[in-house]
Amino acid sequence: MMHRATKACLLAGALMSGAAVAQPIGDVEAGREKSQACIACHGEKGAAQNNPAWPMLAGQHPDYLLHALKAYKSGDRQNAIMNGQAAGLSAQDMRDLAAYFAAQTPAVHGLQREAVSSAE
Repeated sequence: MMHRATKACLLAGALMSGAAVAQPIGDVEAGREKSQACIACHGEKGAAQNNPAWPMLAGQHPDYLLHALKAYKSGDRQNAIMNGQAAGLSAQDMRDLAAYFAAQTPAVHGLQREAVSSAE
């Protein structure tokens, strides 16, 4: 009886530890290459400062970015520019873009560092 309980605990532990390991959502380098169409509005690293209407992508959670792109592609989320941009993206394109922008320095933190540096 004890032997079965030990096996069950080991199996449960193995399953739980495997679930805790985060899997990359996409390829960061491939996302960088695919991000050229995004630069005009979101900036090279997803932190455009020239228009507050354009969302900051840098450092966002990759699952959020992927969800947003899928919603634009499906039409569940409406934006004339983004619906058109997302229409041609494959599932892999969206994963790679999400990985790339998520890997960038969060925009708010980057702006704070610049403000501190310029004040010195």
